[in-house]
Amino acid sequence: MSEDTASAPDEAPLTLYMLHALGASARSFDRVAARLAGRVRVVGIDVPGFGSEAHSTETDLAHTVAHVEKALAAHEGGRWLLGGHSMGGKITALVASRVLRGEAALFGLAGVVLMAPSPPRPEPMDEERRQRMLSWVADGPLSDEDAETFLAQNVAEPLDAEAHAVALDGLRRTSPAAWRAWLETGSTVDASAEAGLLDLPALVLAGEDDADLGAAAQPGLLASVYPRARFVALPDTGHLIPLERDAEAAEAIARFVDEEVRVGPVVADDWARLIAGDRVDDRVRGILARRALPDDRGYAPAVLDLAQLTLLREIADLVVPQDGLAIDIAARVDAQLARGEGDGWRNADLPPDPEAYRAGLDTLAAVWPTDPVDRESILRAAIDGESTAEGPFDAARLKVWLEDVRNDLVRQWLAHPASMARVGYDGFATGGSPIRGYVELRLGRREDWEPSGVGGTIATGDAA
Repeated sequence: MSEDTASAPDEAPLTLYMLHALGASARSFDRVAARLAGRVRVVGIDVPGFGSEAHSTETDLAHTVAHVEKALAAHEGGRWLLGGHSMGGKITALVASRVLRGEAALFGLAGVVLMAPSPPRPEPMDEERRQRMLSWVADGPLSDEDAETFLAQNVAEPLDAEAHAVALDGLRRTSPAAWRAWLETGSTVDASAEAGLLDLPALVLAGEDDADLGAAAQPGLLASVYPRARFVALPDTGHLIPLERDAEAAEAIARFVDEEVRVGPVVADDWARLIAGDRVDDRVRGILARRALPDDRGYAPAVLDLAQLTLLREIADLVVPQDGLAIDIAARVDAQLARGEGDGWRNADLPPDPEAYRAGLDTLAAVWPTDPVDRESILRAAIDGESTAEGPFDAARLKVWLEDVRNDLVRQWLAHPASMARVGYDGFATGGSPIRGYVELRLGRREDWEPSGVGGTIATGDAA
């Protein structure tokens, strides 16, 4: 890894939780973790039947997902990443889908990192090879001979001595029952409906010499699951990416984190814990989890064209000034228009929202200055009904339309959990089971469960 990539940024390291491949363990990520130290904190999780969890007898997918969620519950707060290698990729998709639906008591997932992942749908595998691998555990754990055969079949070039020892140790410790469970059931089950569409930042690393789950196959296997996937092909690489190409994997992860994950505001730890807690019902938690995802820097507008979206972003900068890393509220408004959502009403003088946005932006574009200093006066004149622009809207309709625009932009900003934290709104935390409300509603008072920046406390009556 280059010196520049390894240097620590201003923001504290994100934590990346990694789920290992069949026959491996959390140790398989040690080299990647060492290379990313100071930039990304990599934590491997042993799944049931492997590594330190080899004793576990509940190795089906449902128990494995529950095991991973329990391990993730120890996360202190803030945003984090989840990833998986091979078998771990399918488990990652199932856990991530539960987080984004709010069904897991977790919050802060900002993206996924996948290495030669098994897809949610049945994994492509030659049936003869599957049966041969099952025969290796017919009478007990894998023999060293069969383990060596497995390794030789899954690398492009022989591993160095240290990596080979880690890989061999993982295979030796693997539970035969877990090995069978994955080959017979886990890899064959179609969990596509359960995983659904995972519209979050995703990095997919795959080797060019991997037969079934390699670089050529992954777009076809995962593009419909991860619409924001970044596919990276690794030449001269087989299936055991974290042991074969730890340096290249670390470089790709660091770049992905900087370019696609460290985008937008971070929800403070105490607010993240509140959202993950039992005062928030599943549906609300899922909505907040999706709103907190990093914006897509390559967002392609669905209703507006690129010039119109650019202009809306410049208007948004004036209507909702944002300190630091900004939420792309203009893109979120475009996505809202594409979904046909709104506040439930429109002025009778305006056409439907998508048409109104295109007309209004085209009208403003005729007088919009290139100098940012002059834009505020142009926008102010339009808001006051005094625009001189000639286009689809006259000055009166432009004024009315801009009322809707400002409302939409502010609503999208305020809908973000980090914005709720900034203004001290925690009214979403009155659900759960049983439903819970406030004990006392008075200005400047904070209940024990509320984040520390909200008001004072009931016990002391301290005002914020």
